[in-house]
Parts: sequence; C-alpha cells; structure tokens
Amino acid sequence: MQISDLPYPDPGVPDARSGPRFLLWLGRGQLGGQLKSLCWGMLHFTGVAALPYAVGLGVDAVVDHEPNRLLLVGALLLAIGVAISVGDSMLHRTAVTNWITAAARVQQLLARKTAELGSALTRRVAAGEVVAVSTGDVEKIGWFVEAVSRFLAALFSVVLVCVGLLFFAPELGVVVAIGVPLIALAPLPLLPRATRRADVQREKAGKATELASDTVAGLRVLRGIGGEELFLGRYREASQEVRKAAVRSARMWALISAIQVVLPGALMITVVWYGATLVSDGRIAVGELVAAFSAVATLLYPLRHFQEIAMAYSFSRPSAKRAARVLSLNRTDVVAATERTARTEPVRAPAPGGDLYDPRTGLLAPAGRFTAVVCGDPDLAGRLAERLGGHPMDEAAASDTGADAEAGAPSPAATTAETTADTVGAPSVLLGGVALDELDLDTARTLVLVQDKDPVLLSGTLRELFDVPASGAVDSAAALDAAQCADVLDALLQSAPDGVEDPMDARITERGRSLSGGQRQRLALARSLVTDPEVLVLDEPTSAVDSHTEARIADGVAALRAGRTTVVLASSPLLLDRADRVVLIDEGTVAAVGTHRDLLRSEARYRAVVTRETDEEQRLGGLELTELEEALTEIEESA
Repeated sequence: MQISDLPYPDPGVPDARSGPRFLLWLGRGQLGGQLKSLCWGMLHFTGVAALPYAVGLGVDAVVDHEPNRLLLVGALLLAIGVAISVGDSMLHRTAVTNWITAAARVQQLLARKTAELGSALTRRVAAGEVVAVSTGDVEKIGWFVEAVSRFLAALFSVVLVCVGLLFFAPELGVVVAIGVPLIALAPLPLLPRATRRADVQREKAGKATELASDTVAGLRVLRGIGGEELFLGRYREASQEVRKAAVRSARMWALISAIQVVLPGALMITVVWYGATLVSDGRIAVGELVAAFSAVATLLYPLRHFQEIAMAYSFSRPSAKRAARVLSLNRTDVVAATERTARTEPVRAPAPGGDLYDPRTGLLAPAGRFTAVVCGDPDLAGRLAERLGGHPMDEAAASDTGADAEAGAPSPAATTAETTADTVGAPSVLLGGVALDELDLDTARTLVLVQDKDPVLLSGTLRELFDVPASGAVDSAAALDAAQCADVLDALLQSAPDGVEDPMDARITERGRSLSGGQRQRLALARSLVTDPEVLVLDEPTSAVDSHTEARIADGVAALRAGRTTVVLASSPLLLDRADRVVLIDEGTVAAVGTHRDLLRSEARYRAVVTRETDEEQRLGGLELTELEEALTEIEESA
C-alpha cells in the first residue's frame, strides 16, 4: 500500500482483544511495506557496519605502502558511501510510508466504528477520549509500526559488526561481542518503570483532553452561569498534573539515554586501552585497532534504535489499548454477529409499507401512521430510539455514561462478556417482519433514520448541511417550512458576510455554536425530514422550542410525513395531541395504547408523566381534564 493509494478500500477487521494484539494485527497487514523497509535498512546499516573495516584496510594499505590496495579501498569506500546514502533515503521513504498507512488504517477503522455506533459511542467512551484516540494515539501507533523495520535493520548491523570483528580482530572482537549485548540489555530493568510513567502521563493527558472538550462543548452554558473561572481552574490543575507526569517520564527516559551514552563510551575506552596494549605487543596491526575503534564508534548509531523501539512501544502500547477498546465495541450482541457471519445469503430488505415492531417492549408503530411514545424514564427513551434504529448498544454500556472514564476502562474481553450477558436472547426490532439487526448497516439506516436528543450540525453552508442521502421526494424548502426555520434563515443571513443573498449559502459554525439550542434543533429536524426515510424516529425533537413554535412544528411534521411511518418519543402534550396513536411505555413494556385525550382520561400513569402530576395531585383527582383540553385548544388557535 502506497500513500497515493489511500484510503484503504477495506481497512479490514482488527484484532481488538488487547493493545499488543492490535499492534501485531497492524504489523501483519503491512508485511510488504515492512519487508521493503527492512531490505533498504539492511543495505543502509550494512554500509555503516562495513565502513570501519574499510577504514582499517585503508590504514593497513598506507602502513604497508601498497598504493594499488589503497585505490581498491577507496573504491570500496565510495561504494559503501553510495549504499549508505541510497539505503538511508529509501529507508526513510518506506518507513514513513509505513507510518502514514498504519495511521490511516487506524483512522479509517475508528471512523467506521464511529459511523457504525453513532451517538451510542459516547455512551460508553467519553468524547474527549475518542478525540485523543483519533489524533495523538494514532500518531503513536504509527510511530511504533514505522520503527519496527528500522530496529530490525539496526539489530542486523550490530550482529554483523560483532561477528565481523571476531574474524577481523579476534582479541578485540571478543571484548566487543561481550560488551555490546550488555549495553543493549542494560536499560531493560528500567523499561517497566518508564512504561508505567508513560502510561500515567497518557492517562492524565487524556483526562485533560476530556475536560477541555467538555468545557468547550458547554461554553455557552458556563458563560451563562459564570462558571468559566471554575472550569479554567480545573483545567489548569489538570494541565499541571500532565506537566508533572511528563517531567517524571522524561527523567526516566533521560536516564536510559544516559546509559546508552555512558556504556558505549566505557566500551570505547576499554577497546582503545586494550587495543593499544595489543599493538605495542605486536599482537595486532594498527589497522585492526583503527577498525575496532571505528566499529565501536559506529555502533552508537544503530544502538540508538534500540532505545527508540523501547520508547515507541512504551508510548504506543497504551494508545493501542485505547484504540482497541473503542474498536471492540459492538453494534449488536455477539450471538447475532456470529449468526450474521455464518449466514451465506444476505437478508433482503423488507417490502415498503411494513410495520415497525419491537418485541422487547411490545411497541408497534403501524405503517404510514404518526405514533408517539411516552416513557417515564428519559434514558429508556434514548435506548428505545437506538433499538428502533437497529443499532443499539448493550444495556450496561448505555447506562455507563462516562463512568468508565472515572473508574478505568474495562478490558475488551470484559466488554464482550457484558454485551453477551445483557443481550443474548434479546429479540431484534422488526420492520415488515424482517429483523433490522440482520440487515446490512447501510440498508438498516436507509430504512430507519433516528434523530437523537442532541443532533450534531457540521460546519459549512446550509446547502451542504442538507446535502445528505435522500429519496428526493422532500425538498429543503418544504423541510425548513415544516420545522419552522424561517427565523433561523433570517439569523443566518444577517450574520453572513456581505454578498451572500441566499440563506442556503450562509455558513454554520462548528456544531452550530452561533445558533441557539432551539435553532439547532429545528435545523437538525429539517435535515432529517429532507432524507424522507421509510421510518423516521425522533427523540424529543422540540424540547428546546417554545409551545407556539412546537405546535406549528407538530402540524408541519404530521403534514409532511403523511403516509410515512413516524415515531416520536416525547412527553409534550402538543406533540402527543397530533399523533394518530400514542403508546405508553412503563417499566420497559407497553402499558397503554390510545389517543392522547383518551389516555389522559383513562390512564393515571400516562397523566402523571404528561402533566407532571405529583402523587398528592393524583390522590386528589389530578387536573381537571376539561381545563387541560381547553388550554390545548387555545394554543392550537393561537398557533
């Protein structure tokens, strides 16, 4: 794989059982690139290793007054120089290619997993950690993949130098052959401590990144309550913790680097002293001493790669562990995934016009009808919306909501066990009698679109925002009108630079931060309406708008989605009163079905959720229903 061939047509299925296994899987996927890099590295380091012997031969030729042999040595030195230059250039090229392609593969895997899990990803992993994995961790993983081939080539050259000295100058070769392994192995006792300190540094840096991400995401709220200084102080403390951890980690690596300098220096002094004694005794020639001295001096270069591979692995291992943790999260349970893998024929998409049915709760959304769902538990509503889309997370993951960031991430094996225990035997949501979990993810999301409570608006123009896969039956103007976005268009046009006359060409800032919560919510609703899916699931789509706007939105959505299946999870009477069918979910199952006004009269649990009645109010008879109906009628008329 070359850089020009990126992105990968298929990044593959990673081994996400642990960080080391993930690194090994990456290495196996790049065997061709690693072999190329290793070959060029061997050419480069062989030239480096041969240089001392050529110098020694040249010294002997001068001492023996043999000009012809000196010319041959000069030609040999020229060839060695060419080999070193070409090998170094191509080694750098291929190694960097390995780095970039490995990082690109990891980023593709993370992007695919993010698209697969959707909003459920941040239920299990903090958003800041996802950002850290997809940026800094990807770079560290690529560094280790890139360093492997150079380390192997350096190891080859070290062995070559030691073996060569044993033949060229046996007396000195024995000293070098004993000293070099000691130098290479000396830092090993320090590596576990250095690795632990690197892990602590990475953990603290990850928490600081999460804190910064959460602070930026809630900046508008923080300014409203005057909490900027509080969170700034927390981030300052977290930054200082990162600095202290980085200094402690750097001290350990500095000690390892010092050992890599002091011990070779000691070996060089030993070789010179012992070699000078051998020359004075006439046991070796001057050229042999020069060759041995040059060889030891040359070894400092490849030995640096021993330290680099240790550092690369120490920094990449926790990064790979975090990446593997994200990649190990499953869209559905393990049993269903195994059955899909074993199935030979793909499941066909259901015929249009089928009912949406959830066997777990008993919820039925008839085809072509506007169904409203009322849940007393907001978290249950969110999980139900995910289930109806055919891509739920396991119940344990859905209820964590960042707890893992505090208590430490569970191992992928534990995650798999939790998923299996919580979801084995859980029936899949059916559309037209076909289980959504058995369909390809793209097909399932084409049929059923879920808009969660906190939809994201990407930066760009409004026209680009509506450039989404759609049936073409609903244009952007109709969707914006149904979502009551007229004031949003005016606001975007007023804030647009001079020369922009069409609000569709006005730009939206990152995540729509320049807009209010209600404006962002309505634009997201309009985007969902444009797609015109067979089934549209909306989770609290009007929670941030006023009652008059909410009533108009309810009418607009009902009119625009006429004849299409629409499921709205809400507790607002204005939305519920427009629904063809209202379903009450209590303790995880369907408790009552009917129209909004019928359920108000007949179902106390429904009335408690919708009207926010207290226990005392229910005991005294609750609100007068006629007064509530009159209030609804008044709002309808004023809207």
